[in-house]
Amino acid sequence: MVKGEDISILNLKNRDNFICDYFVICNGSSHNQVYAISQSIKKIIIRKLKKKPWHIEGLKNREWILVDYISIVVHIFQKKIRLHYDIENLWNQNL
Repeated sequence: MVKGEDISILNLKNRDNFICDYFVICNGSSHNQVYAISQSIKKIIIRKLKKKPWHIEGLKNREWILVDYISIVVHIFQKKIRLHYDIENLWNQNL
């Protein structure tokens, strides 16, 4: 199992007309680690919950991979990209 670093979970359930219930956010230290984390998440969810992702983005550049399970969206960043976009603070300001 490959684990992400600095894991955050944003509860978005109380937002009106929002696209999902939760954001799970983590980071890895390299392109390869970001990709490996995304693949590990995918394998674990398929094995334990029998669910495939609805959509995946970012596999080509491996700086920010988004794995969408509709009610839960997982964001896997390289650390510098996560710091740049700072989506935790962006969404926390709007909650």
